[in-house]
Amino acid sequence: MTDLRDALAREDAPVVLDVREPWELEICALPGSLNIPMGAVPERLAEIPRGAAVAVLCHHGMRSWQVTQWLHRQGYDQAINIEGGIDAWATEVDPTVARY
Repeated sequence: MTDLRDALAREDAPVVLDVREPWELEICALPGSLNIPMGAVPERLAEIPRGAAVAVLCHHGMRSWQVTQWLHRQGYDQAINIEGGIDAWATEVDPTVARY
């Protein structure tokens, strides 16, 4: 998780694609993330920049893993799954982020 924190501080920071549902985003979210619920990713694929690093985030890492695999099949070679999701971010990086 600290790898993501460090990557977000760089000039060439990855796009954080948060695939959680709107009600989850009301609880907590990373500032500046692109929010597309998992089920809407196929229809909103054009919103995800091609050729950029994409860090896919969900609650614990399962939905983001599935979306990452799907993105790879669509040619998004730089998509990575954020294991542990926003919950790991809250415990390992920023304890002010609400957990649920």
